[in-house]
Amino acid sequence: MISRYILPFFGGSSSVWSTVELFFQVVLTGGYAYAAWLVRRFSAKRQVWLHMGILAASMLILAVLGRSWPSPVMPDASWKPVSVASPITDIFKLLVVAVGLPYFLLSTNSPLMQVWFHRTQPGRSPYGLYALSNVGSLLGLLAYPFLIEPNLTLRAQGWLWSGMYAVYVLIAGYTASRSLKTKGEIHATVSSAQAISSAAKPPIRVQALWILLSAIASTMFLAVTSQITQEVAPIPLLWVLPLSIYLISFILTYSNERWYNRSIFAALMLVASAGYIWALINTHAPFIALIVVYCFILFVSAMICNGETYRLRPDPVHLTRFYLMTSFGGALGGVFVNLVAPFVFKGYWELPISFGLTWTLLLAIFMTRRAANPERKVRFIYNVLVSATVLLVGALSLFSLAGGKTSGDVFEQRNFYGVVRVNEINPDDAVWRGYNVVHGITVHGMQYSAPDKRRLPTVYYTEQSGVGLAITSNPKYGHGMKVGVLGLGIGTLAAYGQAGDTYRFYEINPIMADLSKGEDGYFSYLADSPANNILILGDARLSLERELASAGSNHFDVLVLDVFDGDSIPVHLLTKEAFNLYLSHLAPNGLLAINISNNYLNLVPVLWQQASYYKLSMVVIPTQSDGGRTYASNWALLTADPALLQAPAISPRANTLAGYSTNIRQWTDDYSNLFQILR
Repeated sequence: MISRYILPFFGGSSSVWSTVELFFQVVLTGGYAYAAWLVRRFSAKRQVWLHMGILAASMLILAVLGRSWPSPVMPDASWKPVSVASPITDIFKLLVVAVGLPYFLLSTNSPLMQVWFHRTQPGRSPYGLYALSNVGSLLGLLAYPFLIEPNLTLRAQGWLWSGMYAVYVLIAGYTASRSLKTKGEIHATVSSAQAISSAAKPPIRVQALWILLSAIASTMFLAVTSQITQEVAPIPLLWVLPLSIYLISFILTYSNERWYNRSIFAALMLVASAGYIWALINTHAPFIALIVVYCFILFVSAMICNGETYRLRPDPVHLTRFYLMTSFGGALGGVFVNLVAPFVFKGYWELPISFGLTWTLLLAIFMTRRAANPERKVRFIYNVLVSATVLLVGALSLFSLAGGKTSGDVFEQRNFYGVVRVNEINPDDAVWRGYNVVHGITVHGMQYSAPDKRRLPTVYYTEQSGVGLAITSNPKYGHGMKVGVLGLGIGTLAAYGQAGDTYRFYEINPIMADLSKGEDGYFSYLADSPANNILILGDARLSLERELASAGSNHFDVLVLDVFDGDSIPVHLLTKEAFNLYLSHLAPNGLLAINISNNYLNLVPVLWQQASYYKLSMVVIPTQSDGGRTYASNWALLTADPALLQAPAISPRANTLAGYSTNIRQWTDDYSNLFQILR
């Protein structure tokens, strides 16, 4: 909810989601550290009163913020940063003020309630409550995209969440105070420090294994998520599936040991390994089959890691330390995948690393299954896992940094936004030889190498495409035309540029910017174009907002939106507020050209509502693939000057949407609903 709300504050960059995720992982670990500190340092009575005081303080803060913000957890526009060159600090600062304390307290709920449960029910294991808390997490995960977001605005969500949090505070306070008045009161009079000292402290190697196993499971979860959402099928909301599987593994392993059997899951790992090999060989297999295989790998690996972690659980008096260490391991996995791997690996190596470490764990366990000394067994498993981790990460880091590639790509590089690859096409045909660039599974541009074909526009941008017609049919074409392009690709649209024209390209991915400028000599559209080509690096919406505020409108004759990564869409670029920005940058008779090609979403209703609201004429131009230079595409053209759409080259090709209507709600920065436009 909070990620969705602040997305337009920071231009909708994918870094917003990753940074918010990192924030919550860090705060979760902080909450577990607080719980461990509270239980270790204070008597049971002081634990309860201190925690209840902080709960009350959080409610007071929410009440104060609710008087000046759209909702108690949603900052007003004054918190929107002036610059987002390095947004991590601004995002963390905003989240600390908006949701830091409530989320911090929520993160303490599971360990503290288990401690207090054990105090009142000393003969019962409290670990089943952790499984129950993950059931709640799973319900929340599924409820938000399927129930909450489609039916409520963000402001309404903020007030609803705040009300539910108030109910939680009341219940948590009541439960905490009740723990001092039950039949377990005799236990409440003994300090937690005394109780902890009476139980054997878990050895350092056991605690290290809690961290390492949790880190492997977290890395596997994030690696599979990246694999299926970027390399297999960039389907909206697909990330919900691996996260659900990850949570289910906690529910099963922590609810009852019967759900995890080493021998059964060792056999399942063999099946998962066969599936993994098949997926590596058949990268172009049906995407549903690939998704099933990768999710099965995740389920088996997460069950093994979490199952073995649960088997190493300590006496309940040490459970706060146990959860602190496992949370720290999960955060380490997040830091590794989000901050480290993009800078040391050229491909998604996290998946083979975590899969290999899961196999290493299994083999080490079976090698020591008959060991009589538990300490020696733990020492052996720990040494093997640490050594394997260092070897795998070190070897793959050196391989990537040395320029190694595992495919036939001539170029491969990774950064925060994913893996970009360059492939050679028609290598044995001197006439049609060239290169294309692929991000995930989506081709973002292609250029032929032959001198007489280098300036030919290709793929979705050929002369018969909607954007090609929009540019060449414009009255300003060849007369100092101004064109804005959101989404650079390899700069293909510069092929239409002529002397005196100005083309402004907006691109968020530095790798794409470098390739379009001629890095390694693969692409030269920008260099070959006689137009004045300007490249602006950063999020397109934020860049346009800054330009409008500082220098006024760019007066574009054509503004092109081609910012969709495969079948994923940046929602913040299709809202009412975004369209108001686009129209502010258009000339009075300017035209919007929007690439709406998508396998899973029908974007026509969304654009139709925006066109109706702003009184724009709209047509859709489909183009069929010719099996070579032209790829299939659908472009929507919107303008306040309907005469532009009557041009001889456009009118016969245009679907005027005569008689079309839709009842979907207009998308705004406060509301959007992907389910209404699923195909």
